[in-house]
Amino acid sequence: MSRVISFSGDKEFAHRLDSIIENSGYKNRSMFLRDASLHFADANRGGDLSTMDADSVTEGVLVIFYQHGVESKILDIRHSHSIQVSSYNHNCLNESHTCVDTMQIRGEAGSVNDIVERLKNTNDVDRVSFVSAPLREAGCC
Repeated sequence: MSRVISFSGDKEFAHRLDSIIENSGYKNRSMFLRDASLHFADANRGGDLSTMDADSVTEGVLVIFYQHGVESKILDIRHSHSIQVSSYNHNCLNESHTCVDTMQIRGEAGSVNDIVERLKNTNDVDRVSFVSAPLREAGCC
């Protein structure tokens, strides 16, 4: 069951927010604000590399979209001693003429961040993102 939550903002903020929502593809404000709030909360719980202590250990999934010719650099990362790669997958996306690699990785946040930044600055790498696993005290594994 839905519950109404409201807040106030000036006209400029409302116009900027509406523009961001429209450009993001969301159909309404509520869904956008829900997802934005959850993303913000996750980032503040340690889910964003930029806010983690460099020495803290993190794990998650690294996603890399790229053009052919970058494979050797990705191979170097997979065999790097600064992170552990426990799973790797490569796919060719025919419609977008793009390769995508996913890696389940573990390492110090500083090392993971260095790899992400290095990849972002590599020619023919279109997009790089790291999705960190949620931090829990106990759970299924």
